[in-house]
Amino acid sequence: MESNIRLTIFTPTFNRAKLLLPAFEALKRQTCKDFIWMVIDDGSTDDTRNVVSQWQNEDCGFRIEYFYKENGGLQTAYVEAIKHIETELCMCVDSDDYLLDDAVERLLSFWKQYGSEAVAGIVSLDCYADGRIIGGSFPNELKTINFRKTVAGLYGRTATDIAMLYRTKCYELTTPAKKYPGETSLNASRQFLQIAQHFDMLILNEPTVVVNYQTDGVSNNKYKNYFKRPNSFADFRIFTLSMDGSRKRTYFITAMHYVSECMIAKRKLFCKELRRKGYVIAALPMGLLWYLWIKHKTKKER
Repeated sequence: MESNIRLTIFTPTFNRAKLLLPAFEALKRQTCKDFIWMVIDDGSTDDTRNVVSQWQNEDCGFRIEYFYKENGGLQTAYVEAIKHIETELCMCVDSDDYLLDDAVERLLSFWKQYGSEAVAGIVSLDCYADGRIIGGSFPNELKTINFRKTVAGLYGRTATDIAMLYRTKCYELTTPAKKYPGETSLNASRQFLQIAQHFDMLILNEPTVVVNYQTDGVSNNKYKNYFKRPNSFADFRIFTLSMDGSRKRTYFITAMHYVSECMIAKRKLFCKELRRKGYVIAALPMGLLWYLWIKHKTKKER
């Protein structure tokens, strides 16, 4: 690996060969080419392999790496990417998103000025193609933040969307989620939360990523996903209920989701791994109502 390359931008993708072009074109426009682009093909059956192979033969100013794996979902694509990343820093850019033209330059310059082993990386902002910030900015006086506090409703923000650059070494603190037959795992937040137990992140209060939500994407199919992956979601709730330091409201909402997902999966509520059982008991009525609401919304998404 070239010694001057500090950043790997990795893109998990599944049957989105056509959508990868804007991401590739945006990378070619970067004012700083101090990065590797790693495409993690999560079991695509379209022309993704051939398309990326053609790009690898172009003189685009940066190296492109391609890794194929069996379909397992976004969380497993993160795990696969981390196996191969050798640079100091890494950043996931989803297959339907793309970087602003000077994003790499601004991120690396910011890291050079403020980065250290005392923080996990950099939080920056997402925006729409017209420049509108998604969810709003963070307060200017806030210089660092813990990932657990990037949720909607805090600091006046209305959405959770953010872009995250991490020190690759921080992923050594993480463990992958349990796999269930017939379910793929879409939630990569487990790793972020595990890192957040040890480190805060710097805030670059500027947009770096343009988000282009797709009709087949996670955001637009969240209710269907509860029914497709109930065990994976339930295990994620068990994990988040085990974490100390959250607000009571957060524990209650997590327990509500857990109740509904157990109902969908037809699994027992209580197990030896489950902590804060009192919240689960208190959330039973709301969990039932949430389950019924998910069923209703799933029918409308069909």
